Amino acid sequence: MTLPLQTNPVMQWLLDGDPAIRWQVLRDLVGAAEGSVKRERQRVGREGWGARLLARQDREGTWASRQMTRAGGRSGDGGLYSPKWTSTTYTMLLLRDFGLPATNRQARRACTLLLDGGLQRDGGINYGWGGRGETCITGMVLSILSHFAVDDDRLDTIADHMIEQQMPDGGWNCQRPYGATHSSMHTTILALEGLRLYELQRRRNVTAVRVAQRRGREFLLVHRLYRSHRTGEIIKPDFIRFSFPPRWHYDILRALDYFQSADSPRDERLIDAIDIVRRAQRADGRWPLQNLYRAKTYFELERLGAPSRWNTLRALRVLKWWEGLTNYECGPP
Repeated sequence: MTLPLQTNPVMQWLLDGDPAIRWQVLRDLVGAAEGSVKRERQRVGREGWGARLLARQDREGTWASRQMTRAGGRSGDGGLYSPKWTSTTYTMLLLRDFGLPATNRQARRACTLLLDGGLQRDGGINYGWGGRGETCITGMVLSILSHFAVDDDRLDTIADHMIEQQMPDGGWNCQRPYGATHSSMHTTILALEGLRLYELQRRRNVTAVRVAQRRGREFLLVHRLYRSHRTGEIIKPDFIRFSFPPRWHYDILRALDYFQSADSPRDERLIDAIDIVRRAQRADGRWPLQNLYRAKTYFELERLGAPSRWNTLRALRVLKWWEGLTNYECGPP
């Protein structure tokens, strides 16, 4: 693949962004030295988006609990999961995506609260409902705890629960306890991300964890990431519109970013999704923010319809993986 002339200015534009973007560009696209990547990553907690979110943490180590109290609402989970998108879970999910280092004390304190306040008798995670794990929440929290390198045997219990919840078709669905017989794309990507980060961090029961991920990927591949396996129709229009942050939602760019992170085989059933990613690139070489899941937030990362550094970063590293490139060049055009 010959890199287009506009690649260099796009790379410079990415490197002009927040530290959460810059360190990932250096690692995933430029191939910078490990020391440079590490130094840039350390800035995530000190400036920019990451620092702004950390400054919102309350004395209890959570996000949003005091906000709910001031608003006169009831916070049955102490701000651990509600309200969206300002709760502890969703804030930590974003800090995970930013790549906040695992050593950050504020994040590790919040991890303890998420684990202590959410672990259910069945080994899953849930907040405030029923005493039984909820599979979507379990996948998200497993990914958070694993990213921040929580050294606690209870993570093994959570991972075992995730594997037990896998459905016969290879995916996951949080509605399974209520009669669902077909897996959900949303739940499946959350489970896959959680198991992938668990595999990298804990290195326990690796064979079973990898088999579960392989079956989950096959579920997505049967659907070509976005189509009904029965009719071939697009399952949901949002699946082919790229959002950031995706929160608990699925789309094909999120799925492809998981595939590249796991260095999965480049299956021909991904070709249609890859073509959609390519077609979404603008003439200036950037990708726009095509979708946004509305709810109260602490601040806006990017504007709907505008060029998106998050989508551009993720699309370029997906295409780099797909094309088998080593690095993108970074320099003057």
